[in-house]
Amino acid sequence: MKIHEYQAKEIFSQFKIPVPRGSVAHDPEEAKRIAEEIGGARWVIKAQIHAGGRGKGGGVRIGETPAAVAEIAEEMLGMTLVTPQTGPQGRLVRKVLVEEGVAVKQEFYVGAAVDRAKQCPVLIASSEGGMGIEELAACRPEGIVREWMDVGLGLPAFQARNLLFGMGIDASLVRAGTGIFSQLFKVFESHDCTLVEINPLVVTEDKRLLALDAKIEFDDNALYRHKDLLELEDTDEQDPLELEASRHRVNYIRMEGDIGIMVNGAGLAMATMDLIKQAGASPANFLDVGGGATTEMVTKGFEIILGDKNVRGILINIFGGILRCDVLAKGVVDAAKKVAIKVPVVVRLDGTNVEEGRNILAESGLDFIVANSMADAAEKVRGLGASKARNPKSEIRNKLE
Repeated sequence: MKIHEYQAKEIFSQFKIPVPRGSVAHDPEEAKRIAEEIGGARWVIKAQIHAGGRGKGGGVRIGETPAAVAEIAEEMLGMTLVTPQTGPQGRLVRKVLVEEGVAVKQEFYVGAAVDRAKQCPVLIASSEGGMGIEELAACRPEGIVREWMDVGLGLPAFQARNLLFGMGIDASLVRAGTGIFSQLFKVFESHDCTLVEINPLVVTEDKRLLALDAKIEFDDNALYRHKDLLELEDTDEQDPLELEASRHRVNYIRMEGDIGIMVNGAGLAMATMDLIKQAGASPANFLDVGGGATTEMVTKGFEIILGDKNVRGILINIFGGILRCDVLAKGVVDAAKKVAIKVPVVVRLDGTNVEEGRNILAESGLDFIVANSMADAAEKVRGLGASKARNPKSEIRNKLE
């Protein structure tokens, strides 16, 4: 689960990580009032969306009077902000963060994440703050320093110092920097985070360390331990189809292709997406109904897939283990009768009671295209694209890489 920058900074403040003075505004007058309360000579107005790169899209601006802050807020609120992370569709700006302007002398990157290869948390730092860490890792990996954490020990001071000296911070700020790293790791550990990021952590002209930006992502699987964090969720920032899927215990992620997929198992989903790409098409989604799928879940899966206007065909790829193929096939048939499916559906079943499952599909009277294997499914997906001129129902736009 992601939260907004202003929410992440509120958590930072609770852990004594220094952040600029500021508050969130929902209308221009509120933005002006916040600027007047903060005081100073200039203010930074930042669009609050769940995406990075806001400055590149015009989502971070400076106002030099409270009236100018109000004008900028009025321009931002209601705009569709497009950044490298939003995609071309962008995100609607519903609130802005108004903060004091800070004279910056130096910028750094610091963050905590999960190193899945080493199966432990890792703290990351760089002297090149303000730059995307992915871009930095690709073009200048030597500019990144790392320290891996033992969760039983916390963050020893020597590891914090290793990071600080590795990122080239002034010796006079090592003590303050050690405290920030220590508290950042406490945020990460105590909130079951997958990512905590400060980009940039700045040294001000008066030699203070400030978290100028803040990003926190929580592990969804651990949120049952943090009921208070659920109150921070902004459903306006979520894809409507993904939100609807989560309410019905269906694992769904929207993608940019045109072949919808429904599977039972994350590994099978990944293999199915590879299969679709090899067939010359692109997956429109990741949708896993799980091993205990019910008719209701399969029906909802169809509805969610078809809620994406880009879908031109569906591939159902099921391995019957815990969930028998005949039970799944009956669920698919019942779901198809309830949902108006106007695109071709390829079904590949294998596993327990597979022949019974295929017979149920064949005798359903519905227009399923049954595949006998993964390779056969790939051919049928490819065939749908090739036959679109002959059969409007089978229109699938191939997206060649």
